[in-house]
Amino acid sequence: MDKKNALRAGALAAGTTLMMLLMSSPALALTRDDGDDPGPGLSVIETLGLFVVAPIALFLLIAGLTWVLDGSTDREPKAKAKAKTTTKADAKA
Repeated sequence: MDKKNALRAGALAAGTTLMMLLMSSPALALTRDDGDDPGPGLSVIETLGLFVVAPIALFLLIAGLTWVLDGSTDREPKAKAKAKTTTKADAKA
């Protein structure tokens, strides 16, 4: 990648980031929107369970089902064949 392409990519990334920051609303706005009716907040345990434990459990469930239900028979280790390499000494002989 030459300098011109790197500069172009950096300018594009910086411009995109700046536009997203300028167009986004503040995350902790004090004024409520019309029809906004927030529910009760989550506790620390509920938050960790929902955003940490649940995705890990779902990943392990999918990985386990894939491993158990995989019917492939070509997974046995293969015997390593001796590599045929020629060196300069072998080529001259």
